[in-house]
Amino acid sequence: MLYIIYQEDRDDGAEIRAANRDEHFAYLDRHQDILLLGGALLGDDGVKRTGSCLIINVPSREQAEEFSRNEPCTDRRPFADVRFRGVKRTSHGFASMSAFDPKRT
Repeated sequence: MLYIIYQEDRDDGAEIRAANRDEHFAYLDRHQDILLLGGALLGDDGVKRTGSCLIINVPSREQAEEFSRNEPCTDRRPFADVRFRGVKRTSHGFASMSAFDPKRT
């Protein structure tokens, strides 16, 4: 099942994240088999980072929570709020991922 992990930064979250950037990306690289999409949440100005959003494919919410718990930044508590939501996959009206060009966003 797909799960969205929605993480809102606390006020000093950017500093914590910056200090653990390499470890964070190494963790994501090790889990490419379940990671569908991930990226920064941005403020209305389109620049200020306000958190993170990950979409992972795991069998249960418990496994989604475990993935988040084991992420290197999580134990340093950069987030004010972390939410998990299951997603029912549909194919109606969506372009394929090959149409996604991150340079356009």
